[in-house]
Amino acid sequence: MNSDNTSILQYQKPPKEILDLVDISFPPMIRLDSKAKNMILIYRDSYKSIQELSVKELRLGGLRIDPKTNISSRIRYYNNISIQKTHEKKTVPVSGLPDHPNLAYFGLSPDEKKMAFTHTTIKGVELWVLDIEKATAIKLTEDCLNANMGIPYVWSRDSEHFIVKRIPSDKIDLIEPENVVPIGPTISENLEGKKAQNRTYQDLLKNTYDETNFEQLVRSELYKVGLDGKKTLWKEAAMYKGVSFSPNGEFLFLTEIQRPFSYLVPYGRFPFSLDLYQEDGTKIKNLLQVPLIEDLPQGFMAVRKGRRNVSWRLDQAATLFWVEALDEGDPSNEVDYRDEVLEENLMVPTQEPRSLFKTKNRFYSIDWGNEEYAIAYDYWWNTRNIKAYLFQPNDPQQNIEIIYDRNYQDLYNDPGNFILEKNKWGKHVLVIDQKHLYLQGTGYSEKGKNPFIDKMDMNGFQKERIWTAPYKDKLELIAAAIDIRKGKIITRIESPDEYPNYHIRNIFEKEKTPSPLTLFENPFKSMEDVQKEIIHYTRKDGVELSGTLYLPSGYQVKKEGRLPLILWAYPKEFKDKDSAGQTTQDPNEFTYPHYGSPIFWVNRGYAVLDNASFPIIGENEQEPNDTFIEQLVANAKAAIDYLDQQGCIDPERVAVGGHSYGAFMTANLLSHSNLFAAGIARSGAYNRTLTPFGFQSEERNLWEAQNIYLNMSPFMHAHKMKTPLLIIHGEADNNPGTYPMQSERYFNALKGLGATVRLVMLPKESHGYVAKESILHMLWEQDRWLEQYVKNKLEKN
Repeated sequence: MNSDNTSILQYQKPPKEILDLVDISFPPMIRLDSKAKNMILIYRDSYKSIQELSVKELRLGGLRIDPKTNISSRIRYYNNISIQKTHEKKTVPVSGLPDHPNLAYFGLSPDEKKMAFTHTTIKGVELWVLDIEKATAIKLTEDCLNANMGIPYVWSRDSEHFIVKRIPSDKIDLIEPENVVPIGPTISENLEGKKAQNRTYQDLLKNTYDETNFEQLVRSELYKVGLDGKKTLWKEAAMYKGVSFSPNGEFLFLTEIQRPFSYLVPYGRFPFSLDLYQEDGTKIKNLLQVPLIEDLPQGFMAVRKGRRNVSWRLDQAATLFWVEALDEGDPSNEVDYRDEVLEENLMVPTQEPRSLFKTKNRFYSIDWGNEEYAIAYDYWWNTRNIKAYLFQPNDPQQNIEIIYDRNYQDLYNDPGNFILEKNKWGKHVLVIDQKHLYLQGTGYSEKGKNPFIDKMDMNGFQKERIWTAPYKDKLELIAAAIDIRKGKIITRIESPDEYPNYHIRNIFEKEKTPSPLTLFENPFKSMEDVQKEIIHYTRKDGVELSGTLYLPSGYQVKKEGRLPLILWAYPKEFKDKDSAGQTTQDPNEFTYPHYGSPIFWVNRGYAVLDNASFPIIGENEQEPNDTFIEQLVANAKAAIDYLDQQGCIDPERVAVGGHSYGAFMTANLLSHSNLFAAGIARSGAYNRTLTPFGFQSEERNLWEAQNIYLNMSPFMHAHKMKTPLLIIHGEADNNPGTYPMQSERYFNALKGLGATVRLVMLPKESHGYVAKESILHMLWEQDRWLEQYVKNKLEKN
């Protein structure tokens, strides 16, 4: 193929060293019940095929839909299920599964005796139920469910029936706009002068034909379906977004999308109503009527006015709670309190809604416990602050106490998450052991992860560490707490060459070895002897940096000399240097070469620095992006200088690569430094004037920070590009800001200015790549680029 021409190349495969690591079968997904009695193993193919990815797809309002089967066109299917008792070693295949299974949307019943799932036929979506004890599956409905907006069923509280979304009987044929003669132009206007500063969303509605098709595809009739398959119409057709039962199952609320639709924002910000019903379908009242939201105030902390986050108190039979903004949803307004949380007990209909508490910052969430204890959280993105409060739901007049007030990016001092358990309604609430709560944490430190469990006294919040992961040469992460009062937990144990497996451990039996639940083997045998190390080095301004260094098996500096290096990273913004210098990596993590990983190339004779720290810091009044380029180059130079001093890499043969914002980083590094021999940029954005109302963690718009947008845009510095750059992008990228045009326009600019560049557009792929053919070809492209412009650079010259 001539490098100056555009052409179609058949899918290629990478060399054997890489292919052997990709062409494998992965262990199954695991589902455990809350008591860890039964383990459900769910299997799927490692990758989709390009044929599967090529089904007809409609992109409407932020959804991607297969209009033939009425389910997401991007869904990943599973194809087999088996059951294993946790005290036994044998697995029992589930009988009764459909032929050629396309399984999705798995959901345990509240009593955990059954699991529902969907199966997609060539015509549509069916509902199936698995009896876990018998390991048998049966079909409950025909292929008539509507899964275009996600999971199409909800279990009832008694585990005896479902509310399901069915394709309406009055659904009309979809419009094919390309076959319609237009009757006039599409008009958008802003006659009232409102500011509508929105991100660059994709797959939006574009015209009235899209509006009609969207409505037809999301409309559903709601049916009550029993475990015997009997069905009755529960609610007539409408655009139902969600159904939520109260903990006791006597009430539920429905979220219904309404017109007018928008051509600026996805369906999540379309108008909707929230209506309260009895379980038998009798409407009680309207809870909420939300208009179209196109004009939120500026900033990540902006929210809409009125009630939001309507949900159920998980510790009560049927109590609703919600949040209301006290600053009109505008973070620029100076107020004492940002939000107020209120509740309404439906079991006492004469009781008026009451206020529970107000938050200094924006409400985040609540861990419910009981009438006496619950924990609330608020946060503020601009300062990276999060607070946790202990409050008494039965006495909202009492002062709430601050448990912690901290920087959520400060991982070394992260106290962990409060441990939850299922209550009598099957909802997760705080484990309250007399006057104590329990926390589980990852235990980040400079040396790696050291997971722990603490017991906290609610009087004074003093903590006692009751367990720490004991291994020095393995990583043991807490997967779930089964009965923390008795010390029973599920952990996941792994090492660089030991595939992660689940175990049952009792934290009070410290001398006893945990019992394995799974015995998955390492599918990446050829990487078992790869050398792995967490390295630490310092940026010129004193910021501590780190990364995971991989070296080929058996490699010795003195014998084999310096290696070509692949540096792979993703920038992250911080508001302080201390947090920016912390590492989240662990030397005992399993070496897992996922499809987009650079680790494959260790087996091709490269050194690889993966997850290299690339902090972008803006302290006090300074924003991180004010010095983005300078910090980017300083991060890269620190890594290369350190490895050069160690003698293991050749500084003249270094490649840099990244995906999404990492691709943006790559293009900027090649434009503003001479540190690299080549670059690989996947699914990136390169012209920030095309994302004028913010990107990544940038709140300011283009007109407020014009120099920042222009200086950070590689497109604006295309004339500086002197380094070979491989650009890869999915043709159907739907990530906000990284639409395919970004790569196409950037390639045209680079080519027009004489740069060495190659653009690879992967058919049908989105922001992440899923078809096996695409992944193998991507790896082939990257390998050729690295071999030509990095490994063999000196030989070529």
